[in-house]
Amino acid sequence: MITIQVLNYTSLMNSLLEAVSSYVTLFLSENLSDELIFHNINHTYEVVAAAKEIGSHCVLSEDEMLVLEVAAWFHDCGYANTYIGHEDESKKIANDFLEFFGCNKNFKESVLCCIESTKYPPRPSSLVEKVLCDADLYHLTRTNYQKYEKALRQEFETFLKTSYSDEDWHTMNCRFLAGHSYYTEFGQKVLAQLKEINVRNICHK
Repeated sequence: MITIQVLNYTSLMNSLLEAVSSYVTLFLSENLSDELIFHNINHTYEVVAAAKEIGSHCVLSEDEMLVLEVAAWFHDCGYANTYIGHEDESKKIANDFLEFFGCNKNFKESVLCCIESTKYPPRPSSLVEKVLCDADLYHLTRTNYQKYEKALRQEFETFLKTSYSDEDWHTMNCRFLAGHSYYTEFGQKVLAQLKEINVRNICHK
């Protein structure tokens, strides 16, 4: 009986993840602006992968991993509707889908809290929320980080109507890198060291 229950739960979990990934992939492909060169579908793919990596190091339970992965898929869907305040739109899209799928209230609220925690400045409380926030800024550790920050600068200019001199952007970018901290133990012990390489290479020349 226990084995059957475990198999049924695993099957349900896999079905939900397959449905979410298929839905979000199609939704983002059809609805995101081509001018979103940072917050595009590739960013979502990368955040999902990073969430799974960090979550495994944090030894999350199956339930927590399910919440995490679903939240990671939905966390930036709101960019299809708005740039500022996209998290609230992401939560609406996620809630509508999860209600249609028949997910219970506690699960939906956990997913929505995860998405909410990625608002800037992040305020994660649970471990799952901390994992998602770290995954969302995993790109700070990448060896090609400058590709990401250039894309973000262009997005800001397009959607926020801001314009920065090279010097001002460099100063702002370095201030952000230096002031940022990861929330999970894995983030603080591993990701922070990788990010520091970018800080040294970009900001301390």
